[in-house]
Parts: sequence; structure tokens; C-alpha cells
Amino acid sequence: MENQNLADCYVSEEHGFILQDPLDKLPDYYKPWMDIAEHLTVLIETKKLRDAVHQMPELDIQQLKGHRQKRLARTVLSHMVMAYVWQNGENGGVKVLPRVLAVPYHQISLALGLPLIMIHADLVLANWKKKDPLGPLTIENLSTIVSLPGGDSLQGFVLVTLLVEVAAIPAARAVIQAVKSVESDDKQTLLLALQNLKRSMNKMNEALHLIYDYVDSDVFYSTIRLFLSGWKDNPNMSEGLIYEGVSDKPLHLSGGSAAQSTTYHAFDELLGIQHRPESSDFLLKMRHYMPPAHMGFIKWVQEAPKLPDYVLKCEDPALLSIFNQCISALTELRSFHIRIVSKYVTTAGIRARMKKNQGVNQDQQERGTGGSHVMTFLKSVRDTCQEGTLRQSIPGDH
Repeated sequence: MENQNLADCYVSEEHGFILQDPLDKLPDYYKPWMDIAEHLTVLIETKKLRDAVHQMPELDIQQLKGHRQKRLARTVLSHMVMAYVWQNGENGGVKVLPRVLAVPYHQISLALGLPLIMIHADLVLANWKKKDPLGPLTIENLSTIVSLPGGDSLQGFVLVTLLVEVAAIPAARAVIQAVKSVESDDKQTLLLALQNLKRSMNKMNEALHLIYDYVDSDVFYSTIRLFLSGWKDNPNMSEGLIYEGVSDKPLHLSGGSAAQSTTYHAFDELLGIQHRPESSDFLLKMRHYMPPAHMGFIKWVQEAPKLPDYVLKCEDPALLSIFNQCISALTELRSFHIRIVSKYVTTAGIRARMKKNQGVNQDQQERGTGGSHVMTFLKSVRDTCQEGTLRQSIPGDH
């Protein structure tokens, strides 16, 4: 995979998996969509979003030119779909998505090879703009293009997640470099690539810590989380969702999840992490909730010669040491993710139920927005990550 092929994957050494300079305007033909998108939060909060959707004309996607216009249209419609479904709260979901929204959403999703629900690529990777175009990629200089309820905490959640992906840009470069170094048996370049990988993972961890400053756990639990929820393994929408004009049968689709970030999958494949079957099944399903080109990138890493085998074969203490430091850095990232979920989902959930006087069932485990039993899943993924540590066999040590 040479650099020009990376561009085909919308993976760049400058931008990683983030969409470069997303557009924030569509051609005039799509004004009915943009008008709703610009007032989405108010329409949801006043319970007028569904009415606004019913009054939209049915637009086709023929006027959209180029990848970035298509991604913006997809981001706008994805937010509208989540808003339509969840406008009336978790018990007020709908059974049918109206044709006026379902048909163009299906067309644009088909064109981009994406599922019929909002994913990490819509909420985060293509949903940002700089306030000052010449300024830096910092949280103070960023805002979302389309927003959902949750105020500053929603902005914070999306933008902190984006900054984690920004911190991962050198890691994407390092993964490419590492794969090519193993293929060309270039130990020195591999050593540098793994040092850069570890540094980048540590920066991702630092970026993730910003969540405490910018996202209120009660707002996340009671407001934001709902709009990221899907209609698969969700008791509030056990029948799924019919997309009028697209499918007569209800579709069951998972909501947004950190497991839809290509970055972590690329790390796992490079470092040879072997997840347990149940976790692995969920992670593999989540790959279908990514842009196909990003999934192609993971496959490229997966099909390359195995890095752990190469490191062991080299019998180079420096290489072994930096490989294991990368495993530790990834394990630490995953441990911190567990601490975040504990604060923002488990503990916030207990508080919310106590406020409603529902009592707390200790056995009740929160589901993530992707539909997984979130704590069991995250701990399993963290533990298998740790098990990726390599031990150099010493001659005569049998």
C-alpha cells in the first residue's frame, strides 16, 4: 500500500482517519436539510423535529459532488435520523422512519458503503470545523458542524473524541511504517516506528483525560447517550426500525461505539492482540460500522507479516522492550477507558436510578450505546491486550 493507495482509503499520514477539512455547507438544493440541521437541538427540545422532517421535500443525492459533500450530507442525515427516533425520550422511539428521510439516507449510505445509522465517522471524524481556519486543532478552536442535545457536554464529548483521533495521527503513520519495516526487514526503522507509536498512544491517553474537564457525567448519561443508541440489543426498540421505501422488514443496527474507531483495530492487528471470542465477535461486527476504506486499511495490517513473530525472531532486546512498551501503553489506554465508563455510565446510571427511586440492582449491567455489556466487554479487551506482552526465550530455557 503506497501513499497514493492510502489516499484512496481516506487515511493520510497528515490526518490519520479524520476527514480532512470537512465542508459545513451543502449546495442550495439541500437547504431543507441544512435548515433542520442548524436548528436540530432546539427542534428536538421543543419536540418539533418529527414535524419538521414530515414537511421536508424528498430530495435525491444526485446534486452531491465529491467525497466531502457526500460525507456532510451523510453526517446531517445521520444526526436527523437519531433525532427523529429519540425525540420523545427512550420510551418514545418510533417503529418507522419516514420515506422522506429514509430514502435519501439509504442512497447516500449506499454510495459511501456505510450502515443506516449514525457511526463514529459521522459523529466525530467528519463533524468538526475550526473557528479560526488558520488556528490550531485545539478544543478552544473547534466546534461541531451538527449538534445534538447536551449543550457544552455534547460539544466536549465529540471534540475530545476528535482530539484523541488527532493524537493518533502519528500512530497511523507509525503503523504504516512498522508494517513496511517488517516486510523489508529493516529493524532500525521498525524501532523508530514503535517508539513513535508508543509516544502517540501516550498522547491519546492525555487527550482522553480532557473528558473530565469538558463532559458532565450526568448530562452524558441522561441526555447524550440516548442519541447515540441504536436499535439492536436495545430493549427500548426490540423490534428494530422500518426504513420506509427502503425495507419492509425492520432493521436492527448497533449505536455508536468507541469500537468503531479504526485506530484501535489497527493497533490490535499490528501488535497481534488475540481477543476472546465474544469480544472479538463484537469488534469484528463494529468494523462494518466504519468507512469501507478504513476497514480495508485494517485488513492490510492484518494480512501483513506478523510483528510479534518478527520481534521474537530478531532476538533484539531493544526491539522486544519497545514492543512491550507499546502493549503497556495500549493496555493503559484501555484501562482508562474503563475508568471513564465507570464514571459516565455505571456510577451516573446508579445516580439516575436513585433519583427516580428505582432502586439499584447490583446485577444490572449497563449496556453500551453499541449494545454490548459494556464493563465485561471492556475488561476482557483490556486483559487480552495485556496478554500480548512478549517474553524472549533465553537459550537453554525450556
